[in-house]
Amino acid sequence: MLRQSGLQRPYERSQPLSIEDLVLDEPGPGELRVKVRAAGLCHSDLSVIDGSRPRPVPMAIGHEGAGIVEELGTQVAGFAPGDHVVFSFVPMCGRCAYCLSGTPALCENGARSNAAGTLLGGDIRLHGRDGERVHHHLGVSAFSETVVVSAASCVRVDPDVPLAIAALFGCALMTGVGAVLNTARVEAGSSVAVFGLGGVGLSTVMGARLAGAHPILAIDRIPAKLELAEQLGATHGLLAAEGVAARIKDLTRGGVDYAFEAVGNAGVMAEAYEATRRGGKTVAIGLPHPDQKLTIPAVSIVAEGRQIIGSYMGSAVPVRDVPRLMALYRAGKLPVDALRSATLALEDLNAAFDLLASGETVRQVLLLG
Repeated sequence: MLRQSGLQRPYERSQPLSIEDLVLDEPGPGELRVKVRAAGLCHSDLSVIDGSRPRPVPMAIGHEGAGIVEELGTQVAGFAPGDHVVFSFVPMCGRCAYCLSGTPALCENGARSNAAGTLLGGDIRLHGRDGERVHHHLGVSAFSETVVVSAASCVRVDPDVPLAIAALFGCALMTGVGAVLNTARVEAGSSVAVFGLGGVGLSTVMGARLAGAHPILAIDRIPAKLELAEQLGATHGLLAAEGVAARIKDLTRGGVDYAFEAVGNAGVMAEAYEATRRGGKTVAIGLPHPDQKLTIPAVSIVAEGRQIIGSYMGSAVPVRDVPRLMALYRAGKLPVDALRSATLALEDLNAAFDLLASGETVRQVLLLG
């Protein structure tokens, strides 16, 4: 559990995350109790720990996970005990203007409950032994052994995919591949550059390969990640350094059709924009600190017809996209297993977030039974 954001690294010393026994309420109307089996460590978790993404505390964090349904509340349809589920970190109400217009990743009720640290219905089901309210992270709290979540936060999946792999579909795959297929709608033969090769960035590389893009340029500051990106479909691996945008323009005769920024840094986003051609699109996937400002030549948006597009959760419809992506994984089209850097236990979490913050790992997976 996270009780204070913004503690200094190394986290192995400052210990922002603690293991605590909490009281879990029974599932209410429209809710499920789920035994969590696996959860991925993501920069969206790290941004809450380091304070760059403010959230109410105390909070049980974790948002990318998978588990098995144990109990249903009332008014729940489409689920049964024993079902395997992947969590969706935006609970989608199905009633707001965004849900009804086909962009449920922007659900305003889901965004409101996520910011408040509650479930979709506004309730909190986690409490300390003394009655203390413990907030839910993105409606999921996936670093907990058992959770109560809104049914709108779950996607039922076939049990043939191991849950330690299925967990990654709830964020990394849905966000990265979704940015390519749903947000940008990359056409076969288009040129693509991906800035930042964490779990989301490497998923973007896989999505670009799936879409038939060529060439696919992968950019990061860590050589081992460039090698992995090339195994996953990148045609070029480029070390992040001053002048990389010019190098990309040289390789692509003027710039790429699509540049994806998966770091969450305004400076990198500006560099990705610089690497696009006239008429090119820059797709922002990473979440920068709220105080960061983007500086680009404003005239180029009009005079060169260039675009910047935001992509939250890969513009996904989880109940549609997670099963589709899993089918592609089973068909050998998405080598998701390559993303998993290591497995760990609860007591390893603080040290694991040090490793994630350093950029030296891709996707560490917490196993919970």
